[in-house]
Amino acid sequence: MALGCWLCRAPSTSECILGELAEKYDYGPGTRMEEFCEVFQVKEKATGHSFSCKRFRKRDGRRVREIARNEAHMLKMIKHPNVLQLVDSFETRTEYILITEYATGKEVFEWLLELGRYSEQDASVVLHQVLTAVSHLHSLGIVHRDLKLETLMYHTRNGDTNIVLTDFHLAKMEGRRIREPCGTPEYLEGSSNKLCRLLFSAPEVVAKKKYGRPVDCWAVGVIMYILLSGNPPFYVECDDHANHDKSLYRQILAGNYEFDSPYWDEISDAAKDLVSKLLEVNQEHRMTAKEALAHEWTCGKAALDKDIKSGVCAQMKRNFAKRRWKKAFQVTTVVKHLMGNQRGTNERKRRTDVEMETEGETRSTDEEEAVGPEQKSQMSGLEEEEEKVCTKNQH
Repeated sequence: MALGCWLCRAPSTSECILGELAEKYDYGPGTRMEEFCEVFQVKEKATGHSFSCKRFRKRDGRRVREIARNEAHMLKMIKHPNVLQLVDSFETRTEYILITEYATGKEVFEWLLELGRYSEQDASVVLHQVLTAVSHLHSLGIVHRDLKLETLMYHTRNGDTNIVLTDFHLAKMEGRRIREPCGTPEYLEGSSNKLCRLLFSAPEVVAKKKYGRPVDCWAVGVIMYILLSGNPPFYVECDDHANHDKSLYRQILAGNYEFDSPYWDEISDAAKDLVSKLLEVNQEHRMTAKEALAHEWTCGKAALDKDIKSGVCAQMKRNFAKRRWKKAFQVTTVVKHLMGNQRGTNERKRRTDVEMETEGETRSTDEEEAVGPEQKSQMSGLEEEEEKVCTKNQH
């Protein structure tokens, strides 16, 4: 069932919808897990073009069902070259299925590590595209609410192609000011993505005040800070998680960051000026996406061409690589869990909608299980590979 039909009337029978899906697409390999859904690569039979397929299981709870419907609704409204586009959508008795463009390029994080040379001008090109997309969203009254390094990807493997924004499941129409903390309790409470989201959270979100489009501009400021130094603007060295979070909250609320030496010694004053205006604590005075697009640094006029790759690469590897590996192992755990429950799939499909919803609300899955010897071995291999890539590019 096409998107317009999905949003306007009740779904047809699951058999008809699955048949329509099977007629149009072939499922490919490469299943992976994201925070709320499974992702597959599919190929359109008529054209041979590849697309990305997200499958949200209704039995995983009301929150997942709301997120699936919300992402479809938001993507339907957005037509922009720097946003991953919705192609098709389907709803069955047990699933929501979204077909989007397939981004074959790397995340910006990976792209930076593989560059032979990297300067402020390269970062300026990235930020200009991000701000162009964010400015378009804000013109539609949409707040992304989850901008971070992982949501920025190159559309194709060619690094000269467009940057695209992904993951719109937490996006929201601004309307009146928003109060809920990014739409999910996990945003500021315990979860595998907690620290990542917190690093990009604006003061008004941390303080649980009403907020709107300025939160995206704050997140862009954090992204820019990281791309120019390899460090997050707010960081606490502490093994005690409770005290760590409290200290991080206080830093964000006070806007307590610095342009530390030596990481910012070679960075232009224009870049620091833009970061400062985006990381303005008062959301009423924070620079807008449209204003940031007109800034001399974003336009490329004041961005320096000096190579800063070695310093940025080393710090990004130190600050973010282990977090990415941890996320990969948590995803592996979820995939193994799903594979282990595959035998019960047919039985679950015969359950009524009420039974599945009840199960979805009461079911709990432990995604934080300990890393075993085999996974530790994989982590070691990933670390060695990351070291080789970074060292090779520095030389």
